[in-house]
Amino acid sequence: MIIVSALLAACTAPLNVTTNQSQPIEIRIDPQFDSSDCRYLGEVTGSEGHWYSYLFYTNDTMMKGAMNDLKNNAARVNADTVYMIAPQDFTTSFSLLGIAYRCK
Repeated sequence: MIIVSALLAACTAPLNVTTNQSQPIEIRIDPQFDSSDCRYLGEVTGSEGHWYSYLFYTNDTMMKGAMNDLKNNAARVNADTVYMIAPQDFTTSFSLLGIAYRCK
């Protein structure tokens, strides 16, 4: 019973977690975001879930993991802001696409 409980608890946390460097990155989705004072750094993606694991994760867990992955990938290009373009909710995973900027 303890093993089953531990396995179920593990499924409520995303596999992708943010790093210390990526935690302060701001995710923007609002159309009022003005990037004119920012430097474009490129497109970044984030995803969570696989064909073999999606049955064990809730949608919000996969979404949180995809956001964490997006922030980690933005941190790799030294971004502090990501304007998220389009979330893609597939049956087996959740993926995000965004544009990375350095605004501060």
